Amino acid sequence: MTIFTCRFCSADLTDTVVDLGASPLANSYIDLDKTQRAEAFFSLHTYVCAQCYLVQVPPMAAREDIFDSDYAYFSSYSASVLDHARQYVDQIMDRFAFTDSHQVIEVASNDGYLLKNFKERGISVLGIEPSGNVAAVAEAAGIPSRVQFFGVETAKQLVGEGIKADLLIGNNVLAHVPDINDFVAGIKTVLAPTGVVTIEFPHLLKMLELNYYDTIYHEHYSYLSLYSVEKIFKHHGLTIFDVDEIKPQGGSLRIYARHTDDVSNPLSDRVAALRSREIEGGVNSLARYKAFADQVHRTKRELLKFLFEAKENKKTVVAYGAPAKGNTLLNFCGIKTDLIDYTVDVSPHKQDRLLPGTRIPIYAPSKIAETKPDYVLILPWNIKDEIVSQMKDIASWGGKFVVPLPDVEVLA
Repeated sequence: MTIFTCRFCSADLTDTVVDLGASPLANSYIDLDKTQRAEAFFSLHTYVCAQCYLVQVPPMAAREDIFDSDYAYFSSYSASVLDHARQYVDQIMDRFAFTDSHQVIEVASNDGYLLKNFKERGISVLGIEPSGNVAAVAEAAGIPSRVQFFGVETAKQLVGEGIKADLLIGNNVLAHVPDINDFVAGIKTVLAPTGVVTIEFPHLLKMLELNYYDTIYHEHYSYLSLYSVEKIFKHHGLTIFDVDEIKPQGGSLRIYARHTDDVSNPLSDRVAALRSREIEGGVNSLARYKAFADQVHRTKRELLKFLFEAKENKKTVVAYGAPAKGNTLLNFCGIKTDLIDYTVDVSPHKQDRLLPGTRIPIYAPSKIAETKPDYVLILPWNIKDEIVSQMKDIASWGGKFVVPLPDVEVLA
């Protein structure tokens, strides 16, 4: 039996959170002319470190294979993501009063969806994005972008060029790094003496409470709480001085950090309050993690029961969205075209391809109006309100939306 070690503290990983079996890489969509090729499946077994309580998936594939030049996720195709980015920039500008003399750096800057809001205000921006095809879109939009993975080496390069971050942003990236120590040490290196770091990530406590197991996939190497992230940042000379609980991904955290010896931003009471709530919720309890797997299997049975009954009653079921989380859910539950006819997605980069593993075809959203299904299963449940608003016409033929988590629900 292979024993993996914790990516932060190097302790042996022996305590399971949940084993989701074998699954393909969540963003490895299949071109129609490559359907005869074998797919690679990798173990999706989640552990918790009994020393630091970092929840994690051991690396099964190289990061270069995941975030390659054909990466399919583009942030600008989600209206809710764009709205969240604008609101973030408004809030951060009001709080910290950045000017055109400051430097903003975003790690995992994607297609420039967020940095463009700073650029419009005349602030110097730089994106660090490992996927070349996505970074090219940002460059075309006038957002300077470097195609690199971020860590100490990249940070030292920037410092050597005289670039330091007055604001360093990392939204939905900390979970995506296999070497979390190198990443956070890179933050320490490139952060200006009085600089501010903001990092957003899905909140582990919400995953435990609401059965959001579909956020587990190979791109997400770690599943984060304030409790564990504080330990990691402290180890690298950084202090989390404030935290916001925010809506994206079904419940996320935005942490604010600074150099430990920088006292320009005092410690907020919200940090201690949330840390206490997390402890009450069991983020440092092995017993809580052992109970999570039972919850996951119950929600799997609920979804399969709904789909089986729908098919027995001659109802047509399709899906909306082709998100990475949806691929975890579908592969874990063994749901293929015998239960879901097809899915749709607004991103042209995913249309006319197949979902990995399940081989469910992906079409443009107009397909739903053409076929008039009885049920539409919303895979990106975290933006269900946006989808229901966009597709409200399904009520005209009696169609209904269904969300799979935290429990199966047919929306009225």
